[in-house]
Amino acid sequence: MLSLAFMCSRRLVSDHRSMCSALPLIPEELYPLLFRAAFLDKKTLVLQDLVHRWPFSVLSLQRLLQGDGHHRSVQLFEKANRLCVQTIILGIMAYLKEELARQKQGQPLRKKRLRLLDMTGIHEDGLEQGPDTMSLWFRTVTLAKSCIDIAKRQSEETGQVSKRRRGHLYAARSSVADSSTICVELRADLFVNSTSYAVLREALLVGNQGPLRLQCRDIRAEELSLGSTMGLLELLNPASLRQIDLRFNNLGLPGLNALLPYMKRFSRLQSLKLPYSNIDVRRLSQVGEEDLQNFVSQICQLSALKELNLGSSRLSGRLQQLLRGLRTPLESLELAFCYLLPADLYYLSQSSHVSSLKKLDLSGNNLCDVLLQPFLQLLDCASTSLLHLDVMECKLTDSALSALTPVLRRCRSLRYLGIFYNFLSGQGIRSLLQSSLHLADLQLVIYPFPMECYLNPTMQPDFSNPALDGCIDHGQVAGFQAELQEVLVRAQRTDMVWTADMVLHRPPEYLSL
Repeated sequence: MLSLAFMCSRRLVSDHRSMCSALPLIPEELYPLLFRAAFLDKKTLVLQDLVHRWPFSVLSLQRLLQGDGHHRSVQLFEKANRLCVQTIILGIMAYLKEELARQKQGQPLRKKRLRLLDMTGIHEDGLEQGPDTMSLWFRTVTLAKSCIDIAKRQSEETGQVSKRRRGHLYAARSSVADSSTICVELRADLFVNSTSYAVLREALLVGNQGPLRLQCRDIRAEELSLGSTMGLLELLNPASLRQIDLRFNNLGLPGLNALLPYMKRFSRLQSLKLPYSNIDVRRLSQVGEEDLQNFVSQICQLSALKELNLGSSRLSGRLQQLLRGLRTPLESLELAFCYLLPADLYYLSQSSHVSSLKKLDLSGNNLCDVLLQPFLQLLDCASTSLLHLDVMECKLTDSALSALTPVLRRCRSLRYLGIFYNFLSGQGIRSLLQSSLHLADLQLVIYPFPMECYLNPTMQPDFSNPALDGCIDHGQVAGFQAELQEVLVRAQRTDMVWTADMVLHRPPEYLSL
C-alpha cells in the first residue's frame, strides 16, 4: 500500500514546471522520496534537477531504490531504464560543470557537495533486452565517456583560470577552491570487451585526477587478449574491487598464471569467475603439471576469496588438488560442465568448504549414473547452509529425482533450485513441487518442460539444438504451468515462483544472496 507522502511525491514530480519552482523550498529529507517517485515514473527532467541539486554527500541508487517500507520498491534486478540512467549521469555532469564554472569565476563552491555516486547494483539485462533498457556494456561506455568529457572540461577551465590569475584574479586566489575539491567518485560495475576497452582504459587513466573518478566494484571482461586484461587490471583500484569475471578468453593455464599476480593486489577480491578459459587438466604433460601447480599456488593466495567459478573447464579428478589449499572455505562454487568424477564430489562432501556452501552449480555434469550417490552425499552435507542449487542439464530422470527429493527436503534454507533441461515427466515435477511446499525460504524454481509436452515424447530432446523450441507443444506447457500455479494457490505458497521461463526469471548472483 502506497504511503500518502509517496503519492504526493508522485503527484509533484508529474509536473516539471511546478516541481522546478518548488524545489528550492523542499526540505532535504524529502529528496530521496522524490527521487524514487521520479525514477519509478520515468520523470527524467525532474530526475535530472534532483541529481543536479542533490544536498547529500552520497547518492546511492541501490539504497534509494530499495524502498522504505511505505511504498513499492523499485527492484534493481529488473532491467535498467536507459533514459533514467542517462538522466542521472547528465545531472552529475551538470553539477560538475556548474562547480567548474564557479571555480573559473572565482566564486565559492557549494558547502554541501556530492562526493559519491554509487551506481552499483543495476544488473545486466540478460537475454530480454528492449529499446528502453540499458545493457551493462552500454552503461560502461556511457560512464567512461562522461569521465573523459568532464576531465577535458576541467583541463580547459583550469588552464583559463591559471591565465586569469596572472592578472586581476590573482589577488582572489584564496576564494578559488583547488581543483581537487571538485571531485565525485563514480562507483560502478563494468563490462568490457575488445570494442569498449580503449574508452574504458582512457577513463580509468584520466579518472585519477578528473572531477568524475571511475571506481570499479565488479569487472566483467569478455574475449580480451592477455595484454589487454593485464593493462585493465593494472588500472583498477585495489581497495574497491570485489569481483573479477573473465570469460571466453581462451587463455588456458599459462595465460591465467600470467594474470594471477595482478589479482593479488586486490585485497577485497571475493569472487573470481574464469568460465570458458580453456582449462583441461585430464592429460597433462610435465610442463602442464607445473602450470597446474602454479595456478593452484596463486589461487590460494587470494585470501578474501569466497566464490570461484571454473565452469566449462575439464577438471576430472583434480578438484581436491585445486581447492584444498584455499585459505578460507568457499561459499559459492560453480563447476558447470566440468566432467567431474565421483572422487571430486566425495572430496567436496568431506572438505572444509561443504558446511559453508551457499551456492553450488553442478550443471552439465551427468548426475544420473555413477555421480548420483556422491552427489546425494554432498548435498546432504551442504544442506544446512545451501541457498542456491543449480543442476540444469544433468540428465536427471524421475527415478534420480525420487532419490534426490528426500535430501532436498533437508535443505531448509534453499531459495533457488534450477533443474531445467532434464528428462522429467509431469508427474515427477508435480511430486517435487509437493515435496518443496514446506521449504519456507524457497522463492524460485526453474523446472524443465515435462517430457509429455514434447511433440515426440519417445525421443530424448537435444538441449543443445537451437530449434528445440519448435519441438514443444506450448499449449500443453501453458496448461501444466496453470496446474502448478493452482497447487501453489491452494497451498498458500504464491510467494514461490515455479517457471520454465529462464529469460523472464533470472536466478540471483551469489553476492546478492
